Amino acid sequence: MKGCFILFLVSFFCAAGNAQKYKLAAPDKKLLAEIENGRQGIRVTLIKEGDSILNLTNLGLITDQTATGPLQVKRIKRNTVNEVIQPLIKEKSDKYHNSYNELVLTFRSRQSLTFRLFNEGMAYRFTTDIQDSLTVFDETLNVEFQTEDSVYFQSERSFNAAYEQPYEFKQLNELDPARLCNLPVLIQKQRGKFVMITESDLYNFPGLWVKSDGASRIRATHARYPRTLVTTDNPYSSGQVGETFDYIARVAGKRTYPWRIFAVADHEEDLISNNMVYLLASPTELKDVSWVRPGVVMFDWWAKNNIFGVDFKAGINTETAKYFIDFCAEKGFRYFLFDDGWSPKNDLLREVPGLDMPAVTAYAKSKGVDVMVWVIWNTLKDQWSEAFDQFERWGIKGIKMDFMNRDDQQMVAFYEAVASKAAEKKMVVDFHGAYKPCGLSRKYPNLLTREALIEFEQSGVSDSDNPRHHNLLPYIRMFTGAMDYIPATMRNANKKNFRHFGDYPMGWGTRAHAMALFIILSSPMTMLPGSPADYRREQECTDFLSKIPVEWDESRLLTGKIGAYTVLARRSGRNWHIGAITNDDPRMIDLSTGFLKPGRYHIEIIEDGVNAVTAATDYKRVRRSFTAGEILKLNLAPGGGWLARITPEQ
Repeated sequence: MKGCFILFLVSFFCAAGNAQKYKLAAPDKKLLAEIENGRQGIRVTLIKEGDSILNLTNLGLITDQTATGPLQVKRIKRNTVNEVIQPLIKEKSDKYHNSYNELVLTFRSRQSLTFRLFNEGMAYRFTTDIQDSLTVFDETLNVEFQTEDSVYFQSERSFNAAYEQPYEFKQLNELDPARLCNLPVLIQKQRGKFVMITESDLYNFPGLWVKSDGASRIRATHARYPRTLVTTDNPYSSGQVGETFDYIARVAGKRTYPWRIFAVADHEEDLISNNMVYLLASPTELKDVSWVRPGVVMFDWWAKNNIFGVDFKAGINTETAKYFIDFCAEKGFRYFLFDDGWSPKNDLLREVPGLDMPAVTAYAKSKGVDVMVWVIWNTLKDQWSEAFDQFERWGIKGIKMDFMNRDDQQMVAFYEAVASKAAEKKMVVDFHGAYKPCGLSRKYPNLLTREALIEFEQSGVSDSDNPRHHNLLPYIRMFTGAMDYIPATMRNANKKNFRHFGDYPMGWGTRAHAMALFIILSSPMTMLPGSPADYRREQECTDFLSKIPVEWDESRLLTGKIGAYTVLARRSGRNWHIGAITNDDPRMIDLSTGFLKPGRYHIEIIEDGVNAVTAATDYKRVRRSFTAGEILKLNLAPGGGWLARITPEQ
């Protein structure tokens, strides 16, 4: 149901200075935004049930076509929306409730500012309605919290970043003003509430970052528009920004700008259930998406060198590829990906010696498996039309693009160009070396996943991919969208015996922990890190994994505490899958099954074995029946886990 009415009068005026004031409430009336437009600019106070959450000040868009100084309101408009949206790719649910109240302030400067209040948070965006093109010098915003509030964040020294730093946790007044923080940023209020800061509907505009402005205030900042790009002999780093202009974007005068999101969560489960990034993104314009197929991916980066029990020389060659494809077909996995090394770094038009790509794709097609290829973004840009045409001739069904490491306007536009061109060629996309999701996957559902996190590959070189990190990801990075984490390694280690092996990495956490990540860290394209030889050796675990979907009709956090433990349930049809993990502390959890419909159920469990404390690969498989409402006893080892598949008996 949608309703709309227009008001041409300001709500009320403040006697001192003629400041214009407006109030906007969320549909459930618990969240309130007080908006003031006065001599000091636009100020917003967000209040939840009488508790002041944050203040926003200095909201502005500085361009070469808009005057500075106070904005004069020309008219206001209010709108109410209450609808259900069915996503084309069921990343975590088959439907999202889109319910909000909206206030649009239109200014005499031919700018407007739109506020939306959801029960789950607030978002605002600028719009310009100017005939000429615009040079945007800055978009300004200050965010004020209480001094005692704390923040989870990733920091960088420059905008040239891979978005793979560990999450830090500090009080706001301890942030280093010299460091940049990429989004999402999660504020933990002193009274327990959370505020997530991120953005959505980011198109042809630089990504939003924040940095400390002293005490308890942070302010917005953006990458400047590139003047020069650095060319190096290293294809991985070539194309990064050298010098910049003094503006952040050049845009059409008639356009909307990204939504700035301030989601408010009373508890951790509210972070899991929040869908604001998707709801605020542009709907798809693709007429047919029936060819977009989520699924599990086997890829050859580490695994090609860790094959055993075969009679061919493993490597980047036709025989190895067919071996992977046979395994995918056997287990019902959708994709095989050629990762780094299948072609010369600077030439995507030919394979390396020993690899016959047409023969591989023809073989994969006969087995019902789709083939993907990895590309360096800069090489793809240089060989744009030729590369996509070659991929199409070969029968390639997807690309994994890597090493962008930027989110200035130029690069953001390139992301969309890649997603659009891939859709034209009916190819799915995975972005690595990428900034966080901002809704692009709603506009282009063929964009199935992306990195923007420390994932399993870091286990080969650092201690950053650890059980505490795994218990941060669902509440921070996953808020913005799908994560290409690469879960379910069969090489497992505990804190004492974890080591770095770049060519054959192990995972920090027990076997059950690693497998539970498949359920918890959602992605409609989920990659498995091991070789077919590894998974055939662990047949029982592999069979369990092969029955876990990558699309879901419902997702809910059953219990969890950020950084400590997570128990997440997901439903596909009538079946439920539950994943549970802990940090490096052992943990007993009494898990209620009251979320199930009444009746009898069969449960199949993979849990930590009795010796998992010392031998992380130790696990136990349990099968039994139970009645909905019973308490399940979870006994998690340090760095441990638990996962289950629950099916109705009738």
